[in-house]
Amino acid sequence: MNTIKIIKSCVVLLLATLTTASCSDYLDVNENPNNPAISTPSLTLPVAQRDLAALNARSMTYLGQYFAYNWATPSNWSANQEFSRYEVNSGFYATIFETSYGTIFKNLTYVENYEDKSGAVDYSAYKAISATLKGFQYQYLVDLYGDVPYSEANQRSANITPKYDDAQEIYKAVISSLTSAATTALNLPTNAENPGTADIINGGDMTEWAKFANTVKLRLLVRLSNTNQDAYIKAQIALIEANGAGYITSDVTANPGYSDNVDKQSPFYGYFRNPSTGTETDRGDYTVASDYTINYLTTTNDPRRNRIYAPAQTGGAFKGAPQVTTLPGVGFTSKDLSKVGPGLLVSVTQDQIIMGLPEALLLQAEAIQRGYIAGGDAAAKAKYDAAILASFNQLKVPSAATAAATYLAQEQSNISWTASTNKIQAIITQKWIALNGISSIELWIEKTRTGFPAGLPIPAEGGGTRPVRLLYPSSEISRNSENVPPQTAQDAFTANPFWK
Repeated sequence: MNTIKIIKSCVVLLLATLTTASCSDYLDVNENPNNPAISTPSLTLPVAQRDLAALNARSMTYLGQYFAYNWATPSNWSANQEFSRYEVNSGFYATIFETSYGTIFKNLTYVENYEDKSGAVDYSAYKAISATLKGFQYQYLVDLYGDVPYSEANQRSANITPKYDDAQEIYKAVISSLTSAATTALNLPTNAENPGTADIINGGDMTEWAKFANTVKLRLLVRLSNTNQDAYIKAQIALIEANGAGYITSDVTANPGYSDNVDKQSPFYGYFRNPSTGTETDRGDYTVASDYTINYLTTTNDPRRNRIYAPAQTGGAFKGAPQVTTLPGVGFTSKDLSKVGPGLLVSVTQDQIIMGLPEALLLQAEAIQRGYIAGGDAAAKAKYDAAILASFNQLKVPSAATAAATYLAQEQSNISWTASTNKIQAIITQKWIALNGISSIELWIEKTRTGFPAGLPIPAEGGGTRPVRLLYPSSEISRNSENVPPQTAQDAFTANPFWK
C-alpha cells in the first residue's frame, strides 16, 4: 500500500470512527438504519472492513490455532485452560457471533441500503463489496454455529427478534449473493461511485472484488463436497467461469493505515507486541508452539518452521509443548519454547490477510481433484505446487523458490503430489501448514469436514472428542430466546455442521 493511500485511509478511518452509527448489536433499537444521524458509504465501509479484519486476525485465528493443535501454553502461565479442557459453553468466544452482528453486518447492511435520494450517484460498487464481505463472514457463522439469523437479521428496530434460518439455505443464499456481487462488480453503471481509498482492502479495484467474490464462493462450494450436490456445485462453478474474473492471484489484505500507536497496530501483530516499545504482550509470552506441530515441521524438513515459529530464547532450539493445563516447570517455560515467528509478526504496520493466495490455490486444487473444475491430475498438481510456493513466498522463506522446490522434491506423502496416495489428505495437510497463524479458523473447520490432518492430537484433558461447533452466546439466548435453537453442552461435540 503506497504512502498516499495509507494517509487517505487514515483520514477515512478517523472520520468513520467519529461519525458511523453506534456499534452495539444487531438488536439495537435506538436508531433507524435507513436514516442515521451522519454517515455515508465511504465513511461506513472502512469501519466494517477494519472490524472484519480484526475479528478474523484475533479471535478467529486464535481459536483456530488451538483447536488445530498448533499452539499451546507454557508452564509458567495458567492462561488458555479452556482450550486444553475443551470448555466450550455459551460464553466461549461469544465475540465471534456478537461482533459479526453487532458491528460488521450492521455497518455492511447500512452500506447496502444506502441510496442517493437525488439519483445522481450510484453506489453499486459499495453494495458489491458489502455483499462479498457479508458472504465471507456468514459462511463462518454457519460453519461455527449452524442455523443463524439471516433473512430477518440486521433490520434493527424493524425486527428485534429475527428468526433463525436453516444453515444449508443460508449457504445457498450466500452463494447466490456472491454470484450477483461478482457480476455487479464487473458491470458497474457509468455513474457508480468508486470507493477508492475508502476501500481499505482493494482500493476500489472492482475486478479484484469480483475475483474475491468468486474465491469465497468456491470455498463454500468445496465445503459442500460431502453433501451429494455435485451437479449444483458444478453449475455454480460454471457461473464463476462465465463471469471471466477468475480467482484471486494475490493475498487479499486490509490496511487502514496501521501505525505504532495504541489500538492502531496491525491487529494480529498488536495481539503479541506492545506499541512503541515492541515488547511482548502477556499473550505474546503465553502463546507458544505445540509439540506436535514443531515435530511435524522438523521431521518433514519444512523451512517454513523457522518463519511460523521462533527459536526458544533459552538454547535457541525449536521446541513445543503439549496442550495440557499443567506442565513441568523445567524446560517448558515461555523462554524454553518457540513462540509466534518472524514470518507472521513482520511489523506493526503489516497488512492483515483476509484470504491468502495459498488457500485460494489449494481450494482450486481440491475442486479439480474432485472433478468440479476441469484439468485432471496435472492441473491439480500445478495448483498444489503453486500453493506451496505461494506459502513460502508469503512467509518470506529465504530463497523461497529454491526452498519450495527442494521441499516438494521429497518423496513423502502429503508433501510430494505424486507420492501422496490420498490427494485430498495432502491438500488439507498443506492447508494446515500454510494457514498456520494466518486464517487458522479454516484449519479447525477443515479438520471437521475432512478428518485431516490425520493423527492431529486431542488434549489429554479434552475428553477424547474435538469440538465441531460453537454454542450460541448467552447474550443472544437472553435477547432472542424465542428463536434461538435449543442446544446442550454436548452439541459442541456432536452437532456436526450440515456439510459434514
